[in-house]
Amino acid sequence: SPQPDTPLLRLAWNKQDLRYMATILMDSNKVVILDIRSPTMPVAELERHKASVNAIAWAPQSCRHICSAGDDTQALVWDLPTVAGPNGIDPMSMYSAGSEINQLQWSAAQPDWIAIAFSNKMQLLKV
Repeated sequence: SPQPDTPLLRLAWNKQDLRYMATILMDSNKVVILDIRSPTMPVAELERHKASVNAIAWAPQSCRHICSAGDDTQALVWDLPTVAGPNGIDPMSMYSAGSEINQLQWSAAQPDWIAIAFSNKMQLLKV
């Protein structure tokens, strides 16, 4: 982290590959993917949000897919490559909500669906 005193806001374990964890810092537009075997060196940094990220969830049946959502009203689904290119990683799909997305959950029973919460609404996304 560039600012060591910035609190972590969220953590999410990868349920398919327990070596990997996703984290977001408070007021950050970046999702940081860590390998717990070397936690001081990020495996990937997902930096396509335009405002703070509020929620992250790994796909329940894939070790390479993660969804992030935030104050920019975007839910971004990422397919993590083995090696990130020089210009970073782009999301494989995106969804725009009507307002800031506060929370999301990837369905374990129906892995093609992600639920997002924004304003006073809940919406299901087919991925």
